[in-house]
Amino acid sequence: MAEYNFRDIEKKWQAYWEENSTFNAQVDESKKKYYVLDMFPYPSGAGLHVGHPLGYIASDIVSRFKKQQGFNVLHPMGFDSFGLPAEQYAIQTGQHPALTTETNISRYKEQLGIIGFSFDWDKEVRTSSPEYYKWTQWIFLQIFNSWYDTKADKAKKIDELVALFETEGNQNIKASCDEDTPLFTAEAWKNMARKEQQDILMKYRLTFLSETFVNWCPELGTVLANDEVIGGVSERGGHPVERKKMWQWSMRITAYADRLLKGLEEIDFSEPLKDMQRNWIGKSHGCSLHFNVENSERVLEVFTTRADTVFGVSFMTMAPEHEWVAELTTDEQRAEVEAYVEQAKNRSERERMTDVKTVSGVFTGSYAIHPFTGKKVPIWIADYVLSGYGTGVVMAVPCSDTRDYAFASHFDLPVVRIQEGEKTDISQDDFDAKAGKMINSDFLNGMSVKEAMPAMISKVEEMGIGEAKVQYKMRDAVFTRQRYWGEPIPVYFDEEGVACPLDESQLPLNLPEVDEYLPTATGEPPLGRAAGWKKDGKYSYELSTMPGWAGSSWYFLRYMDPKNGEAFADPKAMAYWNQVDLYIGGAEHATGHLLYSRFWTKFLYDIGYIQFEEPFKKLINQGMIQGRSNFVYRVNGTNKFVSHSLRNEHETTRLHVDVNIVENDQLDIEAFKTWRPDFKDAEFILEDGKYICGAEVEKMSKSKFNVVNPDDIVNRFGADTFRLYEMFLGPLEQFKPWNTNGIDGVYKFLKKLWRLFHGGANGAFQVSDEKATKDELKIVHTAIKKVTDDLERFSFNTSVSNFMICVNELQTKKCNKREVLTDLVKIVAPYAPHIAEELWTLLGNKESITKAGFPVCNEAYLKEDAFLYPVMINGKMRAKIELPADASKEEIEKAALAHENVVKWTEGKTPKRVIVVPKKIVNLVI
Repeated sequence: MAEYNFRDIEKKWQAYWEENSTFNAQVDESKKKYYVLDMFPYPSGAGLHVGHPLGYIASDIVSRFKKQQGFNVLHPMGFDSFGLPAEQYAIQTGQHPALTTETNISRYKEQLGIIGFSFDWDKEVRTSSPEYYKWTQWIFLQIFNSWYDTKADKAKKIDELVALFETEGNQNIKASCDEDTPLFTAEAWKNMARKEQQDILMKYRLTFLSETFVNWCPELGTVLANDEVIGGVSERGGHPVERKKMWQWSMRITAYADRLLKGLEEIDFSEPLKDMQRNWIGKSHGCSLHFNVENSERVLEVFTTRADTVFGVSFMTMAPEHEWVAELTTDEQRAEVEAYVEQAKNRSERERMTDVKTVSGVFTGSYAIHPFTGKKVPIWIADYVLSGYGTGVVMAVPCSDTRDYAFASHFDLPVVRIQEGEKTDISQDDFDAKAGKMINSDFLNGMSVKEAMPAMISKVEEMGIGEAKVQYKMRDAVFTRQRYWGEPIPVYFDEEGVACPLDESQLPLNLPEVDEYLPTATGEPPLGRAAGWKKDGKYSYELSTMPGWAGSSWYFLRYMDPKNGEAFADPKAMAYWNQVDLYIGGAEHATGHLLYSRFWTKFLYDIGYIQFEEPFKKLINQGMIQGRSNFVYRVNGTNKFVSHSLRNEHETTRLHVDVNIVENDQLDIEAFKTWRPDFKDAEFILEDGKYICGAEVEKMSKSKFNVVNPDDIVNRFGADTFRLYEMFLGPLEQFKPWNTNGIDGVYKFLKKLWRLFHGGANGAFQVSDEKATKDELKIVHTAIKKVTDDLERFSFNTSVSNFMICVNELQTKKCNKREVLTDLVKIVAPYAPHIAEELWTLLGNKESITKAGFPVCNEAYLKEDAFLYPVMINGKMRAKIELPADASKEEIEKAALAHENVVKWTEGKTPKRVIVVPKKIVNLVI
């Protein structure tokens, strides 16, 4: 019998695709394009587990489907190969990160290869390759040499700004720039020294150097982005993170804040992900307001969205990092303030924003003067105020804001009511901050909140103590990391300390060799160890490297033309492939990679390098495949293990056990004894002669011993089974548990599919050229319709169910008609490509099934020729009649009344009512 030998079949077709460059994509103006992209992986040493390929399988199915439909499909793969793990391994072992990365990439490609993906490996990119990061550096230089014209609402070349300075100064220029940028005339500009001019330009550049508060991780020796800090510790390694002021390169992403918000309306992302970006950007309408400080020339500026509440201000709070904290702290309060500031350094901004239960703060000893009442307002320090949002100072209104109220209650500060009416008491659960009428608010008294807000802003502007303003929560993106394994920043510092960009002809600036991958003895980043690494032998390069998101912000463009040495991609290729049509990846990148990539794309559009503003038309966030852990139960104080159902008869400790030595929850006892040395003499209390393990769904992790290697699954069941099973587990976007026990059903389905084509003697291939019956055509065209609809809706799990139904029905009818099986194998091909290619060849075809086309449903085959009507008499079914499906109501009624059973049960009586529902029922009331 010709058995389904998946190992031979899959090796054969994987070799065929590679040898024939089946998935190599070239620009072809005669075809419609479809660009499918996966978020490329960081090649970790652990390799892939069964959860990782989930999104890749989904994107592969869509790619193959579109290719069969006649689209020119670009489906590339590469590696986000700069990363901290390789550097940490280098610190521990001395092995260069490039060697570790190369080894890991080889392992990844091996694993990806056996799953049968339709990747165009000719387009492979690696962010750590000098041929790639040359262009990351080039884009950095374009951003560095640009400024943002807010009037034109786009980026422009810095040379245009310099020309404006020379002719009119900067007094009429509307630009996104530092808030402390001074005003000057054209004459003043011309009289400035070169360094002074460069310092001014740095305040306008879209990539700029400034002293800023950052998340500093001493253990990792680097700065971390806000999204890399969780709960006050680094996302990777869980090391403490503190707020620290350092000179850093940043990118002025805030210039694009409004366009990033508006762009969300043009792209097909999930609403939860859009909301994550909206909240991260955090657009607020309000006004700035000035408070003089008693006995000081300092003026505290606050930003508030509720200017109408100013008469409720009873204290002010400053961020612990605010530059005036030391100056405004009195001697009596200094020790307490310094201790509090030091403590606040150890909490991340995210933690401070989300931790609403902890109330802490300290009084500075200084007072502000209320701009309307003239009363003294105490100035406090509180870590719920962030230095990077607004001005780092908050006017506290405890009657209107829950955090201010909690602070005032904790420190016994006044709470002044400024609204009256229902739901205006903040101590009550039904409190509404915008309810009621204004009271205790001078000229605002009697107004509603809606009326008071614009009235107060007008008054503030009239008095010259503030102005209407739009504020964003998003900060400019810190762009430097104090580590080795990243892109060198193409900047050097001249004899005046001016940051100078390298000439484009000098790119790439390659990573130099170093003796160790640690900071220098004087605290410089690892690049400070590079012997003789100087521009022209005398000027110092920037010693920090780019962040992990730099290379991933534009990689989708490089895939279009990855071997181009003259440009980051050919304009014709970018015009053709254009935006990514389908992007699949994790939602954890919502406020990192996805935002930065959108930013860089808009910038490249502004300066004329690409023709579109958004990188990704549609994004699907795949869910996580969770692990199914197994447990053994050790009797306390012994090396004896009791089976799951008997565990309550003993005092036991539950231990994770390697799921790879468990099958259907039954422990392989001999394998367990060799798993760990301390278990070699283990004893067991069994149930029915077996040791049954406990089970629980958890995150797949090496520490829980529940990692399942896809290589093992493919070796046991085949890549097609693995692909189908991953899709069968549930909707792509949902979290679902992996359970190897369930895969056997999918494997049996493929064997059943194989047997449809092998019904000859001794299981030989046998397909009939006999014409298919209506029923057989209806079965396959029903499947075509459902699978096509599923693929257009990205509902992959339901397609697998439809395949199973179709094959079962064809098997029941013993159908082996070529007309039917040809279409069946075509619709299965995107999901199970190896078996489909083999069956397609057996059907006599010479070319790959990828060129076969995807069948279109013929609706005529789905129409019913007849319908079996139940006939109800006084609520009870008394007859069934089969009639043409297109019979009229009159014909149905006439046939029903003439039926012998109806005549019998009506006893010659004329029905009072006859109700006919076409293709449903006939109801008679006697």
